[in-house]
Amino acid sequence: MTITPLHFVGVSALLFGIGLLVVLTRRNAIGVLMGIELMLNAVNVQLVTFDRVYGPERLDGQLFSLFVITVAAAEAVVGLALILAVYRSRGTVAVDDLHELRG
Repeated sequence: MTITPLHFVGVSALLFGIGLLVVLTRRNAIGVLMGIELMLNAVNVQLVTFDRVYGPERLDGQLFSLFVITVAAAEAVVGLALILAVYRSRGTVAVDDLHELRG
């Protein structure tokens, strides 16, 4: 059995679905961030797959993938800083308890 691009598309869709499920069901802010990271990684798999299939002589998909990784790292840093600030002021990171901006 050979591995085709369709297999990578399936893995990417599965990762994105799991990430979306985590984002929609988690009540913890850290879990939501982890779900977002899964969805961004699914996009990276998709970008690299399409780059290898449709443009192997160019590196467009791989460069976009590096850009997505950079944005994901910045998102994780800012998100964790916000979570720490909320935890210090409220004592919880439960998303349901954070319905107001003022404490």
